[in-house]
Amino acid sequence: MVQEYDVVVIGAGHAGIEAGLASARRGAKTLMLTINLDNIAFMPCNPSVGGPAKGIVVREIDALGGQMAKTIDKTHIQMRMLNTGKGPAVRALRAQADKVLYQQEMKRV
Repeated sequence: MVQEYDVVVIGAGHAGIEAGLASARRGAKTLMLTINLDNIAFMPCNPSVGGPAKGIVVREIDALGGQMAKTIDKTHIQMRMLNTGKGPAVRALRAQADKVLYQQEMKRV
């Protein structure tokens, strides 16, 4: 039995999830492959989203309709503004995620 897909995404980390969701939401028949279903949206030992560098990427993903910011809003356990003693150009919001809830929510989506 041969199945055809418009898009095949290899890997279910943060980038793979965003790519798979973007293509599926645009109506493409999408297949996502991963070695271990337990590692979908796996967060590292420091499960943070945002900060001076990654915060820019998260905002760009959100502006394009991505899922990461929406999921962290639902699953964060702490949110903090960084660099408050400095000027507004270097301030950045960072959220610490509940690793298990983040994974569960991303799998649900």
